[in-house]
Amino acid sequence: MARITQITMRRLRLPLIRPYRLSYRTFEEFEPYLIEVSDEAGATGYGDGHISPGSSSETRAGGWAFLQDRIREVLGCEPASAKSAVLERFAESKVATTALVCALEVLERHPLLAVDADVELPLLTPINATEPADIEKEIESWLAQGFKTFKVKVGKDVDADCLRVRSIQKACASRATLRLDANRAFSREDGIRFARSLDPAGIELFEQPCDSDDWDANAAVAAASPVPLMLDEPICTLADIERASGIAGIGFCKLKLKRFGSLDRLHAGLERVRSCGMEPVLGDGLGSEVHSWLEAAVARTTIRNAGEFNGFLKPKERLLDPPLTFSGGAIHLKAGYRPQLDRQAVERFTTEKLELGASRASRMEGRYGT
Repeated sequence: MARITQITMRRLRLPLIRPYRLSYRTFEEFEPYLIEVSDEAGATGYGDGHISPGSSSETRAGGWAFLQDRIREVLGCEPASAKSAVLERFAESKVATTALVCALEVLERHPLLAVDADVELPLLTPINATEPADIEKEIESWLAQGFKTFKVKVGKDVDADCLRVRSIQKACASRATLRLDANRAFSREDGIRFARSLDPAGIELFEQPCDSDDWDANAAVAAASPVPLMLDEPICTLADIERASGIAGIGFCKLKLKRFGSLDRLHAGLERVRSCGMEPVLGDGLGSEVHSWLEAAVARTTIRNAGEFNGFLKPKERLLDPPLTFSGGAIHLKAGYRPQLDRQAVERFTTEKLELGASRASRMEGRYGT
């Protein structure tokens, strides 16, 4: 197998069409790390990861430093041994590990990326409006575009959240499915109070009401909820999936590529969710088009509900050539689809670049400094 000769890492800055609001942060732009790998036979691969401040203990500065150290260790290695070496340090920086390992998997032309037949993958979309009249207009717009599953962010104010959910249910009039997501923002007591107030009509699930590490609080909400709960941030390993399956009221686990380290591990996790009697959900709404493509490729054979790999719809511009095809509320992957990076777009959105080679000195470029 050809050895790795060069790895380039970049910081990107991707301005968004509109602010993306979560309970813990509002994003005006995405700032993923993009990794490009080349081997001595001339093959190339790429992957990326977006560390979201506030989502976990992982930091962007720490991820950048972690990548530099791991890249220097694996230059000159064969891809298989490089992946093993990086994954051994997975717990230290999950998103950064995933970006590098996925770049190696793309380099190897991983079988999960081989689209052998046309496929349509429905996506969900968030509801951003807060007032009833605006909610109704937004829902009609999304329905006209083909979306049939909506995400509703909750977690700031129980009473206001309850009123907003009811307004959305009324406006949907059973024409769409709702997923409620608290992003870990509720206390145990508020999570229980919110859950007990729900009319389950049209609500598929209630996602991550309480802190990631507070399994007891999430279990208490699950016991009180008339709709099944979905765990998200705590799910990073097969053991986490098995632990979730033992909690009454947990009906779903959401997996994200950036928290599993590789395409293989993600695929194994999705299969394990179903074998444990739950339903898997897949996708990162904070992912770039690169990440959305990788998750969509794995989703083809593993999920049977609306994907959450819709991050590529949020930035003003795309990163892939040809870009992902989106219409009627779904990604459409054509047989044989295997995109390259849009070089002009990548260069335009790069704020810092570091090139590391097996046989020559590294070169750093920074438009905005380190």
